[in-house]
Amino acid sequence: MPADAELPMMKKFDRPRIRWLVLALTAASLCVGALAPVHVAEAQEQRYERRSILDFFLGRRYLDDGPQAPDAQQPRRQQRKRPPAQKAVINTRTAPPVRPPVPEEPVVQKLGDAKKVLIVGDFLASGLGDGLTAAFETSPGVVVEARGNVSSGLVRDDYYDWPEQLPKMIDELKPAMVVVMIGANDRQQMVTDTAKEKFRTDGWFAEYRRRVLSFGKEVTDRKIPLLWVGLPAFESDQMTADAVQMNQLYRNQVESIGGEFVDIWDGFVDENSNFIVTGSDVNGQQVRLRTSDGINLTQAGRRKLAFYVEKPARRILGTQASPDLVRLDESALPGLGLPTNPVEHTVPISLSDPNLDGGTELLGARPPPVTLTKSPRDLLVEQGEMTPAPVGRVDDYRMPAAKTPAEVSVK
Repeated sequence: MPADAELPMMKKFDRPRIRWLVLALTAASLCVGALAPVHVAEAQEQRYERRSILDFFLGRRYLDDGPQAPDAQQPRRQQRKRPPAQKAVINTRTAPPVRPPVPEEPVVQKLGDAKKVLIVGDFLASGLGDGLTAAFETSPGVVVEARGNVSSGLVRDDYYDWPEQLPKMIDELKPAMVVVMIGANDRQQMVTDTAKEKFRTDGWFAEYRRRVLSFGKEVTDRKIPLLWVGLPAFESDQMTADAVQMNQLYRNQVESIGGEFVDIWDGFVDENSNFIVTGSDVNGQQVRLRTSDGINLTQAGRRKLAFYVEKPARRILGTQASPDLVRLDESALPGLGLPTNPVEHTVPISLSDPNLDGGTELLGARPPPVTLTKSPRDLLVEQGEMTPAPVGRVDDYRMPAAKTPAEVSVK
């Protein structure tokens, strides 16, 4: 067969083969294209999983090119400047007014020769000492010495012997006045040299009068003023009734030896003489005067108690109790303001200088002029004669003259 005769047959044979080859290649490319994205996605997913775990522990950031250090190639954020803090503005309309600080009152220094007031007794006397100290706080000439014993009295001399201790205190302090307030603890059995006397019996009151009188004489026999303060009302009705009876005993015994009894009853009861817890203080304000036990006094009650004693005490002490009392020595002399050289500031003037009062002679240089008739003053002073008042004036006391018969006939 000739060569050119085989060419058409090869063409017929190659065409189907080429067609299948193309189809095979196409199918293969499609398979590869379908499988490739699956593998890439799985690889990227595993990569992101690894990145997330590393990011959690190491804090690294990843870009497409690989891991990067934290904050690497990242633009820095600009920090915003905070505005300066504004000062707080106080609203004067709603804010409370600012009160100026209260200046502390200066402490009054007591004088070296200040008079001493000795206060003796039980727990009420101790409270009286606090109140009287406040009352004379501004008086430099008075010093209050409170020597009260809380549980003492005139009944139990075995616990505290006041008749023995009082003379020692007087000799030590040399007081100008003694104030006694005692008896609140004496409502109990008394032991005497011969017997035991129960409270409220006749024997008890007889012995108690003797002890009160003897105790007061320890003061009055030394010529020292004595103030005996009575008992107040108590919450217990029986204690109040006993206080009334004992106050009467104190008054009688103390006044018999020249002492003065200070009655404080009205300050701690109402208008019906009943016990009160709250009442007026020394300034007229309603405050609590007694404590919850109905016996003791509050601070305001102590000051009110001293209010009743303060008045007679100031009367006895006199000017020494005045707050204006000062030390009369060279340290307290006021400045006179005299010049160092008085001659330089003094211009002498002659007493006979005519320019002094416009005259040529001093007053009284000439004798008074001589008069022949006496003045109404001289007649009244020297002779007791008064010039008659004009007729018809109110002080004309002369009787009208009797009318003559001619004047009567004319009418």
